[in-house]
Amino acid sequence: MDGGPARSITDAEVQRFRDDGIVHLKGVVGREWVEILARGVDQSIRHPGPRHTVQTREGEKGFFLSDICMAQDIEEYRTFMLNGPPPVIAARLMGASRVNFFADTLWVKDGGTDKRTRWHQDQPFFWVDGPMCVIWFPLDPVAKESALELIRGSHGWGKSFAPELSRDGRDLYAAPGPQTLARMPDIQADRAAYEILAFAVEPGDCIAFHGLTVHGAAGNASARRRRAVSSIWMGESARYAARPSPGRPHFEGHGLKPGDAMDCDYFPRVWPRAEPLDPSALARFADSRLKITK
Repeated sequence: MDGGPARSITDAEVQRFRDDGIVHLKGVVGREWVEILARGVDQSIRHPGPRHTVQTREGEKGFFLSDICMAQDIEEYRTFMLNGPPPVIAARLMGASRVNFFADTLWVKDGGTDKRTRWHQDQPFFWVDGPMCVIWFPLDPVAKESALELIRGSHGWGKSFAPELSRDGRDLYAAPGPQTLARMPDIQADRAAYEILAFAVEPGDCIAFHGLTVHGAAGNASARRRRAVSSIWMGESARYAARPSPGRPHFEGHGLKPGDAMDCDYFPRVWPRAEPLDPSALARFADSRLKITK
């Protein structure tokens, strides 16, 4: 099975990613790869992993589940992330000579779930500076009113905002140690001040965005469950970086120091690849990341 995208990514799409920090890529993931990822997601829903969070709290309508680093535990995610289209897409968009895998995240909202995913940037959650591409893969059709929302050009604001946890709005870095990042503006209260993009998507599409692009997601107004997986990729100049306190996820045991390249067994180099990774390589990848903490 070919591990590349189902179609070529155009120069115009690459330019859109660089200028806007966002691009909607239609029909870039083949059906076989969608089915592999969907099997992994359904396993996560049936048996949530040790790092999962139920984002809906008591009294909130619906059900909102998130999980992180599923590829560490479930082979379907590993196969999709390491042998499938994502790293090829990330390399093309970033113009990278090398791509390393950082993490994957799961987002499941049942129909009728009101709770939003808070406005945030992904990269401040992670101990990484430098080029980062996030690719969001839907596993169900998603109408525009229930879709991921992203602020055009926000990757160029020159700001990193304090990560806020979607479940309760807590500032991840508030303690211990001094807070060095500003809180995210109240975008919901002033939506007209921003150019907010949203796209109706189908399985086989993806939305790719820069690690500093500000984004969030509406509740799920439809009657059907909405499943999506994000994957996070680093270019060759990405470097390990310090944050005010442990991030989410916080990886342990990799031995990296601030300023080191994010290129080691812990964050495997998956592009370019001369041939697909074999099952034993996938198993070694999982074993190398067992020290991750939530």
